[in-house]
Amino acid sequence: MSCVNEEIPPEETSADGTDPGAERHTGEGQTGEGSVPEGFAQRFADHLRAAQSAAATDEESQRAGARPTVMVMAFEGWNDAGAAASSAVRAVGQACGAELIGKVEDEGYYDYQFSRPKVRSTGGHREIIWPSTKIYRARPARAAVDLLLVHGVEPSFRWQAFTADLLTRAAENDVSGIVLVGALLADVPHTRPIPASLSSEDVALQEILEIDEPSYEGPTGIVGVLAHTAAQAGLPAVSLWAAIPHYVGQAPSPKAQLAIMRELEDLLGLTLDESEVAEDAEAWERGVDDLAEEDTEIADYVKQLEEATDTTNLPEASGEAIAQEFERYLRRRKPPES
Repeated sequence: MSCVNEEIPPEETSADGTDPGAERHTGEGQTGEGSVPEGFAQRFADHLRAAQSAAATDEESQRAGARPTVMVMAFEGWNDAGAAASSAVRAVGQACGAELIGKVEDEGYYDYQFSRPKVRSTGGHREIIWPSTKIYRARPARAAVDLLLVHGVEPSFRWQAFTADLLTRAAENDVSGIVLVGALLADVPHTRPIPASLSSEDVALQEILEIDEPSYEGPTGIVGVLAHTAAQAGLPAVSLWAAIPHYVGQAPSPKAQLAIMRELEDLLGLTLDESEVAEDAEAWERGVDDLAEEDTEIADYVKQLEEATDTTNLPEASGEAIAQEFERYLRRRKPPES
């Protein structure tokens, strides 16, 4: 584990105390893409390493064979229903001992009446915490890649400059690929596995990960802008979206957070202790069950969603799901590297 210079703080709601993603769009990310097939983390890493080597200079080629670095990004706001995406990336950083290496905090990016600064007291000392985007580095043991974890607040202004700023940071840190993480509200039941899907504009990644290109058209957030701009710049990018039941879209949403963490685990070859989040997810589902029992209209609606989901989806215990879970089990049984 890396030494943590600045502890990754616990997740927060927006400045007015509400979940910034709870009343947002319900379309982006629902493109029919699949989850990561089991055993593909190394192939993903190998593809990124090959792409990096092909573009490397003579000096850079001396580092060939090193683990590729993947930048994983999530932003509070429009792309973060239930705070699931930002919570998942934050949890990965905490689990991997991520170290703060930089910030993007140009005040020209933010409308402080929308993304308000916060006042915090620590040991009698009061300070103002301004909206920003933080960048952390992690080198998790036994993973297929090194990580650059980016999370913060979706900017209000100058998105093109903000995007260029982050992609410049990516180049400075020898990033080989990008994973953009989001969460959206959808017509899905809370009683079934949270749908989490991948897409990419990179044709090679579509083949390697057996996923589709994005098909969504309409308003987009900074996650969509970054994914497209990275692809246009020749930087392999994957988008990961989780669908959250719209009738319980407020933060926190631990069941969706857990779904995202498991997708990242499979995609990046990570080994994460998810027990605490899994317990929170079970408690969250029980709580929603209790609320539904008190409202017959909601209970009937949930039943309709369950029937629709069961009709269109494969059973939860499909061969692929069993194989993925078994692979996670094997990763956790491996002894730590000396």
